[in-house]
Amino acid sequence: MSSNWGIFNKVAFGIAMTATLFSAPARAYEAGWPGTEQRLGATLGGASAGVPPPGIYMFNQFVTYQAKVTGPNVPNGPNAKNVGVGAGLLFVPGWNFLGATYNAVIAAPFVPVASVSSPANSQIAGLHNTYVVPVELSWKLGDSGFFVKTGLGIYVPSGDISGPTGLAGAGDPWWTFQPEFVVSYLKDGWNLTAFMFQEFHTKNPLTGYRTGNIFHAELAATKTIGKWTFGPVGYVAAQVSDDKSSAYYNYATNLNRYTRIAAGGLVGYNFGPAQLNVWLTNEFYHTASGKTPVAGVDLATVPNGFSAFASLSYRLWAPDDQQQKTAKIPLITK
Repeated sequence: MSSNWGIFNKVAFGIAMTATLFSAPARAYEAGWPGTEQRLGATLGGASAGVPPPGIYMFNQFVTYQAKVTGPNVPNGPNAKNVGVGAGLLFVPGWNFLGATYNAVIAAPFVPVASVSSPANSQIAGLHNTYVVPVELSWKLGDSGFFVKTGLGIYVPSGDISGPTGLAGAGDPWWTFQPEFVVSYLKDGWNLTAFMFQEFHTKNPLTGYRTGNIFHAELAATKTIGKWTFGPVGYVAAQVSDDKSSAYYNYATNLNRYTRIAAGGLVGYNFGPAQLNVWLTNEFYHTASGKTPVAGVDLATVPNGFSAFASLSYRLWAPDDQQQKTAKIPLITK
């Protein structure tokens, strides 16, 4: 397999691989839902506004998250632990549209185990919702080193959905639409990327509850020297519109607004046929508000903790592979 690995190292492979890996019974957001479809920090392992050479690429990702569920009036909530794995495909057919390079992504996250301690005392496992990006368009801005990308991701309610609210399993019963905007500087081994997107959720069809819009900004500033890549990474996530409750919950809300900020670092190594990236993030700031008061007290909570990710990405097939095979077939005529 031949490829330009110098370009390959700079492009997106961690796109929304592991989605919500935090256990449902954390009692934040809609009762029984952790609040974001996409796992915070999941794109930091290599996402950028660039696109690799034409081909089909695969990425495998692992994440573990250790957290405490807390809020301004809940300083010592339950502990949460989980592990997530998944795989995805990046399709780059070599098409161009409006001067941009087209690609598409599909990913399937799996939660082997997620647990929350007392008073929830709950554990779940199973498939989360499938993530599909039918279209992403990437523009190269001349020879400046800057790239701009935009696209639309969709979380399909195809995971393990169970219980009266649909939230007892690892999947969620609604659709999530996720428009994205990415800007990168990719030159001289640098990858300076800001990946911004927002989650728009449909109503839970079983309860009528709708979670507010959630904004994400994931930031990376890495440098590749030889086979090694390293640098700081971080993210900001915030709910930017209020939840809309329903009669199912007597119109009570569990959370209307929150902010979570994390920082960390990434190190990667290019093995030739594959790229391995490992990154760690620690949430050092969080706020939460908007839960319907209990005895006049807002008990809104969010998880606050530490994540460890690992991602392996590689090319499965490329057009030049087929061309090389065809060239080796002797032409026989009569």
